This record gives sequence, structure tokens and C-alpha cells, in this order.
Amino acid sequence: MGPVGGLTVLASMSIIAGVAVAPAQAGEVRRAPVDRYVALGDSAASGPFIPEQDPTSPGCYRSDHNYPRLLAERLGAGLVDVTCTGAESRHITETPQETPTGTVKPQIESVKQDTDLVTITVGANDVDLVKTVASCVNALPEPHGTSCAAELAPPGMPDKLRTAIDAAAPRWGAMLDQVRERAPEARVVVVGYGTFLRRGGCHPYQPFWAKDADYISRTVGYLNDRFRAEAEERGVTYMDLRPMSEGHDACAQPEDRYYAGVIPSEPAAPLHPTGRGMAAFAEEIHGVLSETRSDPSTGKIG
Repeated sequence: MGPVGGLTVLASMSIIAGVAVAPAQAGEVRRAPVDRYVALGDSAASGPFIPEQDPTSPGCYRSDHNYPRLLAERLGAGLVDVTCTGAESRHITETPQETPTGTVKPQIESVKQDTDLVTITVGANDVDLVKTVASCVNALPEPHGTSCAAELAPPGMPDKLRTAIDAAAPRWGAMLDQVRERAPEARVVVVGYGTFLRRGGCHPYQPFWAKDADYISRTVGYLNDRFRAEAEERGVTYMDLRPMSEGHDACAQPEDRYYAGVIPSEPAAPLHPTGRGMAAFAEEIHGVLSETRSDPSTGKIG
């Protein structure tokens, strides 16, 4: 998925990498440092068009204020961010990704045995979700247009997007298995897609008919739930951003948006996280990780 804007600098790091940790007292559980954090994923993680963009891989449209960068600052972690706009799950596991400025290697190659933390946001491009959302835009009110819900999920017929999600879900599970195999002691966190368009929509403020806004919302929810099932089956943490992003979708006022509108009012890709959204997501993920206690015998995040 695509670009976003707005800058919020998150200061104060809760864990400082490289600083010696005092031995745990009897019965005390201590927090583990995060020395190597690898971020994998698509544009919902890379933050296209959020200032400033990473000049080392311009075709990935990766921001230095995406949630991986802000989370790493909070953790005091060494970050390897290989997120890339347009990535599918195959670009994480095995297939080099073609970008406007060249080919990038499969993201999983950055996951090493000494990795402490891996975050993953991917899946939408596996089922052409961006194209689907674009097909749902109707600037005029009903009936002057075509409902994407009627086209993709006609009554009595299989829902084309749900069918695609069901086919993709086993690949997501296999991807998690490969990440675990490469970094068996790392904490792996799947970060889902948030609420970027509320139920009922807000036509004409955002140009989606109510029935189509509901269809998009249900579909994103179904994708998230299928990915959650694959993660939980493997004991992998799943971060559901939907509850905390409700009321901050593209229908919200610009100063409250975590997701840009169809015509962004900030440096952001349409219907992608804004800079404000990335900051909020980093804080939410950090809160979950901060509650995680390490195993005193290994010092690894549990």
C-alpha cells in the first residue's frame, strides 16, 4: 500500500541497546534488550511519502518516520528496515521485488539467527486489495455508478476477495514458519491493518457508497482475522490495530486521521497511514512489547 504524511517525533527510549543489564534478583523477571530488530512488510509499514524518505532504497518509498523506525527509537534497538511498498508475502520469503529504482532481495534474508524482534505487515497486496478499493470509488451518489460489493460478492455467489484471502492464508503461515526457522529465539509480531474506512463510510467526504465502505471494512477485517489465526496457531503475537484506529480513519478530520483520505491532505498515500498514524501504531506496539517480560535464564524476549 502507499504514501502518508505528518511528523511526530517520539523521544525517550525505554530500553537502551548495548547497555549492560544488571543481574536479576531472586524471583525478579527482567526485560531483555532488543539489539537487532528486523522490520518486514509492505507500504502499510514502509510509509511511502512520509518525510523523510530513505534515499538508500528510493523505490521502496520507505519513511524514516514509519512505525518500525519510531518503535526502534523507543526500544533503543538496532533496526534493519527492509519494508517495501508493493511487497507481497512472496517478496518476503523467496522472490526478489522489482521496484521503480531496481530489484530488492527477499526481505527474509535480513532475518539472522541473532535477531531479537521481527515485525511483519503484509498480505493486502497478495489479494490486490489496493486495486479493489480503487474500484469502489464513486464520486456521485447512488445510483450513478457501480457498486464494487455487487461486483465482487453478488448474492448467492462466492465472495471473490474472501476466496483470494482463503487461498493466501496458508502462505502467510508458511512465511511465519520460515521467519521462526531463521531466528528461533526472536519475538515475532504480526501487525495487522487498521481501520482506514469506517462502517457506513462518509460519502461524499470520502467517495465510497455506504454498502461499499461496509464491504471494504468487512474484507479488511476478514484478512486480519485469517492472518491472526495463522499467527496464533504458531504462538506468534498478533497486533490488532483496528480498535485503536477507530475514529481515526479517512472519514475523520485531518488533524485526527491515522489514515489519509482518497485525496490526502498531508504527505501520504491515499488510504494509507499518516505520520500521526505511524506514531500512534509505534506507541501501541511498544506498549505491548513493554508488557512482555524476558526469561531471566536467557535474557530473550518471551
